[in-house]
Amino acid sequence: MVKHIVLFKLKKSISEEEKLNVMNAFKSAIEALPAKISVIRKIEVGLNMNPEEAFDIALNSEFDSLEDVNFYAKHPDHVAASGLLKDVKDSRACVDYEF
Repeated sequence: MVKHIVLFKLKKSISEEEKLNVMNAFKSAIEALPAKISVIRKIEVGLNMNPEEAFDIALNSEFDSLEDVNFYAKHPDHVAASGLLKDVKDSRACVDYEF
């Protein structure tokens, strides 16, 4: 099994209202993906509630293999969901590991 964890930091230039709207839209879109992408074993999106931390969004997901992670990453529904952050994302960090 592979754990796929991604952290997103949003631009400081966006308003708090826009930030919250984008974060919630991203969460809804990503958490709807298991119905569309069969290789997802588990997926959840956490929205940071601690303003002292650097990242705004945490995505935690599980797959059977790294090949499945790559399939998910290129899937059109995932690409569309990820696109919600395109204009507001400042940075992204990712770790994939076996467990």
